[in-house]
Amino acid sequence: MIRPLLFITFSAFAFAQTQPRASEGQLDGSQTLFTVLAAINAAGYDADLDSTANEPLRKQVRDIIAAKHLDSMEALKKIFDAHRQANADAELSQYISFALTIEGPPDFQYRMKPEELPHDVRKLDGLNPLLARFYREAEIEQLWKRSQTAYEHMIAGYHSGVAQALLEANAYLRNPTSGFFGRRFQIFVDLLGAPNQIQSRSYKDDYFVVVTPSPEPQIDEIRHAYLHYLLDPLSIRHFEQLSRLKPLADFAAPAPALEDAYKDDFLLLSTECLIKAVESRLVHGVENRQAMVRQAVSEGFVLTPAFADGLAAYEKQENSMRFYFVDLVGQIDLEREDKRLEHVQFAKEATVKKAKHAPPAPEPVLTGAAKTLQQAEELYGKRDLASARLSYLHVLEQGTAVDLHAKAYYGLARIAALQKDPELAEKLFQKTLEFSPDKDTKSWAYLYLGRLADAAGDREQAEKNYRSVLAIDGAPASVRTAAEKGLAEPFHKDK
Repeated sequence: MIRPLLFITFSAFAFAQTQPRASEGQLDGSQTLFTVLAAINAAGYDADLDSTANEPLRKQVRDIIAAKHLDSMEALKKIFDAHRQANADAELSQYISFALTIEGPPDFQYRMKPEELPHDVRKLDGLNPLLARFYREAEIEQLWKRSQTAYEHMIAGYHSGVAQALLEANAYLRNPTSGFFGRRFQIFVDLLGAPNQIQSRSYKDDYFVVVTPSPEPQIDEIRHAYLHYLLDPLSIRHFEQLSRLKPLADFAAPAPALEDAYKDDFLLLSTECLIKAVESRLVHGVENRQAMVRQAVSEGFVLTPAFADGLAAYEKQENSMRFYFVDLVGQIDLEREDKRLEHVQFAKEATVKKAKHAPPAPEPVLTGAAKTLQQAEELYGKRDLASARLSYLHVLEQGTAVDLHAKAYYGLARIAALQKDPELAEKLFQKTLEFSPDKDTKSWAYLYLGRLADAAGDREQAEKNYRSVLAIDGAPASVRTAAEKGLAEPFHKDK
């Protein structure tokens, strides 16, 4: 059967939420999506049917259903014809939205309140009972089971690339988990849609990405959607600080390649600019990075250069983006950006975009030990060490979540280090390691232990700890670099 993709996650500092729910972060197929796409294929959806990039399963399913001469087919064709769109992408888009907002078989009822349904789904009112009838008549459950081998094959082609891309995003933003408590990032592969499609949606706390067959896995687009999942909540939470930059949005107004949605919604524009800046920092080579920023600006994403400059400074410090975001925005000089954008030349057309983003979902409210840990990290970031220490201790008194305890001990260890108590700091970093921390926290703990050993003159132990960092598969690049420097020469605080 189809297996979920497990994401390894990072925490440069020990801020975090509780662990994501079990369904989070999956790479999977969807029987509901399969049913909807099988229905519209049978009803007349023929987009790119002759493309060699199609999965053979699409034609097989179409032929099997056509041979059944279903009673429900006439009604399905009427609904499909009534909702024809100007282009094939838009036609598919509305049915993907529909599939992502309903429960599965046998009834296919909406999982949202009527007032919460997306606009494109509301127009398909009446499809639910007809889809349930089609599901029974076409014996979709049996077709779905027979299709598993094809789905497994496509999932296997995406698995390693997606895992690496999401690890990169988590590591760069120093994200503590693969998401946030109560939120979900789900990737569905779909073999019945036109090839070379990737569509993204966010409905309340759920983010979805749907990919169809393509010559190569569309990994960059999935990472782009995942960056939205990680950064949308920060933009919403700090909209007041972002609003200071709103005058710069005027430069984007004449950009012919920029979609109206970005011109009308500053939050959407600023978040997209930040994501493009992050993507530029994830490529190798200064010239490649600069080229990506120039392209983004030419398309109207005018805040991208300012964010890219700020990210260079972000990389040199240790806070996660969750706690650095306000500083990133606050460091942007409006006068400097005015001058930079004064003579910008806009492109007439944008590069092809395959991922389509719905409005961002609101940030969930944390509770219990996870909320206490977040508060402790915020206090630590403000260097209110006494209050932060009490909050970390309170985390240890709440619940038994091992990952939260590891992060709390890590926070206490950093406080001890700042207060120049190396013996206590060493004990607390060792305690952190006893609680099976995530790879990011683990690598930082070993790095600190290496530096403490260097400060104590125990070079042998210091090198051992630095090597422990390098032995961690997936340790953040910044920590690995610091460990390599530590092996090359003893660490001195003034360096």
